[in-house]
Amino acid sequence: KHAFSGGRETLELQRQFGANVDVDVSCEWLKFFLEDDARLQQILTDYASGAMLTGEVKKELIALLQEMVKEHQDKRAAVTAEIIQAFMQVRPLDF
Repeated sequence: KHAFSGGRETLELQRQFGANVDVDVSCEWLKFFLEDDARLQQILTDYASGAMLTGEVKKELIALLQEMVKEHQDKRAAVTAEIIQAFMQVRPLDF
């Protein structure tokens, strides 16, 4: 909601000139987390051309991050006391 945006001041300017994807925080996060290179390129192209708005890019990022957090929460919930005990057990390390 308050991330720095490469979008323009008004909807009309955004549609006319597009966004600066080089300074947009949501774009930087998408570059890091989005594994689908074709989808990333499409988002960046659409946003830079004015076909996509700042809110739409943020929605893409939110959906991606929610999926990642859900996956992490599911994996964390699967950890049992026995798994933690086995992990924390003193054992020789082989390098």
